[in-house]
Amino acid sequence: MVVSPVPPADADLDRELDELFHALADATRRDILRRSVDGELSVSRLADAYPMSFAAVQKHVAVLERAGLVTKARTGREVLVRTDPDAVARAREALDRLELAWRGRVDRMAEVLAADRTTPRRGRDA
Repeated sequence: MVVSPVPPADADLDRELDELFHALADATRRDILRRSVDGELSVSRLADAYPMSFAAVQKHVAVLERAGLVTKARTGREVLVRTDPDAVARAREALDRLELAWRGRVDRMAEVLAADRTTPRRGRDA
């Protein structure tokens, strides 16, 4: 029995969400988001906060930028990073949609199980 058909996938949306959640899957990248949410920080200042190379921090920032979670702006020799709150909101909205879909599926499964309990069964002795 199919409880809920899966709607056709939107390939562009799936790709966007994959990049978004891939970027959020790393603790360093989430920390970069937290640090840059209140204002612009230079990549070099961010790099000072982590026990890794400047190049490694640049790569983390690039992943965040590809996912649309941060924006970069060059000011002289510095590259400034800022969290994009709209992108964070999109992640929350995607999770909200998933929650609604799963709550609906669980509710439908509960209905099926309840209906199954009330349906008389025919045994071999009936």
